[in-house]
Amino acid sequence: MPRQLMSGDEALAQGAIDAGLSGAYAYPGTPSTEITEYILHSAGTRDGLPIARWTANEKTALEAALGMSYAGRRAMASMKHVGLNVAADPFLNMAISGVQGGLLVNVADDPSMHSSQNEQDSRHYADFALVPCAEPSDAQEAYEIPRQAFALSERLRLPVLVRLTTRLAHGRSLVQLGTPLPPTDLGPSSDRERFVLLPSNARKSYARLVALQAELEAESEQHPLNRLDDRGDPSLGIIACGVAHSYLLEAADGETLHPTLKIGFYPPPRLAIARLAARCRTLLLLEEGYPFLESRVGGLLPRKDLEIRGRLTGHLPRTGELSADLVAAALGRRETASRPPSSVPRPRPPALCPGCPHADTCRALSAALSDYPAARVFSDIGCYTLGALPPFSALDTCIVMGASITMARGASDAGVHPAVAVLGDSTFAHSGMTGLLDCINDRANVTILLLDNETVAMTGGQPSAAMGRLSAICRGLGVLAENLHTIVPHPSQHERNVELLRCILRTPGPSVVIAERECLQTAKRRPGAGEAA
Repeated sequence: MPRQLMSGDEALAQGAIDAGLSGAYAYPGTPSTEITEYILHSAGTRDGLPIARWTANEKTALEAALGMSYAGRRAMASMKHVGLNVAADPFLNMAISGVQGGLLVNVADDPSMHSSQNEQDSRHYADFALVPCAEPSDAQEAYEIPRQAFALSERLRLPVLVRLTTRLAHGRSLVQLGTPLPPTDLGPSSDRERFVLLPSNARKSYARLVALQAELEAESEQHPLNRLDDRGDPSLGIIACGVAHSYLLEAADGETLHPTLKIGFYPPPRLAIARLAARCRTLLLLEEGYPFLESRVGGLLPRKDLEIRGRLTGHLPRTGELSADLVAAALGRRETASRPPSSVPRPRPPALCPGCPHADTCRALSAALSDYPAARVFSDIGCYTLGALPPFSALDTCIVMGASITMARGASDAGVHPAVAVLGDSTFAHSGMTGLLDCINDRANVTILLLDNETVAMTGGQPSAAMGRLSAICRGLGVLAENLHTIVPHPSQHERNVELLRCILRTPGPSVVIAERECLQTAKRRPGAGEAA
């Protein structure tokens, strides 16, 4: 079979296709977006299988994947780490109900917060849900994991969490492809009770999940992603998890300096960890993300005289990504690499594209609010969040998807006026509609700006779930016709937009303004189309 240069996201996607995948569902979020993008553009998908769909949010993606699994087909849902927070409800409960066809939950964590609000380690979710977790160390393992994980998922009737991190998701290496398998079809489950989580059924299913933990631990001890190499100087033992093992190989120039346990499958292999600890006086924990395993190793071992080093002890930074240099410094092979301050380039902050419609909306909003020094603008997740930076400085908050409307509503209840919410069309479909419904039900004095650029621009131009239907959705939720307005964010419309916004800010109750203008980047990519007006 051929070898291809692939990113970790692409390798995982191709591995799933070659493992008999029937359905892939996702909400775009960096660094996970390219998993589903790859499947959407694959030859097999163009022929009708596997099915690939963008969804309104991560929860709906995971529930759709569970539905396909229920029908006996292999399925997966993909998201970034904060997306798993949105999908946590079905994720935790599907561990109890179990699955039918193999089900993978692909989660791409973003240490160092390159494009995220937090650093979050999804291994905690797998531990919380009592389900297995696979963590590749390179693109080759990312390709191989779906075949192994689908089979395990169907054997144990459990979902499997596949954890990627930014460097692995986007880094490229050669991948040896295998022989594709045909899509599987196990048919719907004949055990109807386990998918009906009434307390009487859920208690039995939860007992089964707890009983499976011994089998998962046994699986971990012999899993090919967990390997103990006991060569090298035993004064130090190394546990390297996922992509941290690749950093170790680079830092050690490919040598085996110390006995090393590579871990890529969880729950942690207790016996392998104990064997390593029996040989070594000190253990160094290398893991991308939280000190997930470091905080547990002491409790897994009977020895109390063992020194454990890692992120918690200061031998590695507590925050941010690892690197080969950081690992080398922890091994004492060289100092952490850094450039002299004079040669470090000044970082260039991100900025809205020249001519972006969001910039015109920010200018109009700032002008309309100039008479209200106590006003607050609650923003959301999207390109427009850059309006919080100079030269606009137009936004006051950005917490999680969908929080703009609900925070504005709470601030309004506390007496803030005007309380303005700003969010995009995709974010509104993702988790903003319920907040608008609350405002309507309570007649909250909130002004809501929906920025409709006709795409999910921040992640590359995927289709918005609410495209062309924002006005109808708002009317359906109960926004009065006289409180629903549309503007075109463009310099030629600036004065008109400012006056309209000033009028709306004086109107009691919830009002919605839809700013409609296509994203310049998607307009440029459209065949035969020029830039948006």
